[in-house]
Amino acid sequence: MTKQKFGAGIWHFATYLDRYATDGYGEPRSVLDAIALAGKVRDLSVVDINYPYFGGSFSNEDIKKALDKESLGVIGITPEIYTREFSKGAFTNPDPGVRRRAHDLITEACDAVRYFNASYVKLWPGQDGWDYPFQVDHGVVWKNSMDGVGQLASENPDLKFVIEYKPREPRVHMNYDSVARTLLGIEKIGLPNIGILLDFGHAIYGGESAADSAQLAIDYGRLFGMDVNDNYRSWDDDLVAGSLHPIELFEFFYVLKKNNWEGVWNLDQFPFREDSVETADHAIDFLKSIEKALEDLDIEALSEAQSKHDAIGALKIAQKALFKNI
Repeated sequence: MTKQKFGAGIWHFATYLDRYATDGYGEPRSVLDAIALAGKVRDLSVVDINYPYFGGSFSNEDIKKALDKESLGVIGITPEIYTREFSKGAFTNPDPGVRRRAHDLITEACDAVRYFNASYVKLWPGQDGWDYPFQVDHGVVWKNSMDGVGQLASENPDLKFVIEYKPREPRVHMNYDSVARTLLGIEKIGLPNIGILLDFGHAIYGGESAADSAQLAIDYGRLFGMDVNDNYRSWDDDLVAGSLHPIELFEFFYVLKKNNWEGVWNLDQFPFREDSVETADHAIDFLKSIEKALEDLDIEALSEAQSKHDAIGALKIAQKALFKNI
């Protein structure tokens, strides 16, 4: 059995600001500072890195040197197509020049993916969407969403592109807002190197069952990556994985195991006020408990209970496996 790999978004180790603490929740850190902190986390193997690199002017070689020092690899590169420049959209911007800029930025990120031998280019088009009724022509913005991703995937057939869907924020309505809509777009594009990055928190605060969403993406052969965190279901809080919905998170991982899905278990958490290294260690320790619980889960008894839609019987089996390992 291959040892499970754990990863984290490099932003987990940055410092943050919000509309109240506009001076930030700590001194600014560069991506090199964040990599050094990531290297202190037990059992962390890979990181997802924003592009362009934050906190200074750094080359791929600078980043690689810092990663090698901490024995870390790269799972993905996330181009920042959600900043002020793209406030009216990246793929869907009404200005074709801005759409070209988004394309060029992602193309640069593709070169970084190749350099680091990463698994994918992660697309999070957070500004693609709308806020008000009548603001956009829905057919046009949806077509532009698909055309933008499709062009990149066709130009870079050697790479995988993952779309991280999210219901809202920063746009009130995001184009890629659910597993179903994202799958519809991917299937319409029709290229084999486009898939879904399923963020557990995005799924549950969008009213989905993350386990069901994972099964749907797997059934279409499109689950290329995953992030885990937690929230109160009303917002993308990015709290510690398993802190609020451990049994649903367990079911999510059960579905992955049942389908022989193999990949990095990646953290997408924002520890505004907590120590970032301690928070990552705590989250990974919980994920390792889930890993053990999956081994102890009575699959035969669970399948029998599920065949009868026996809710209480199935929950008893799942809870027995999970909570004895925490």
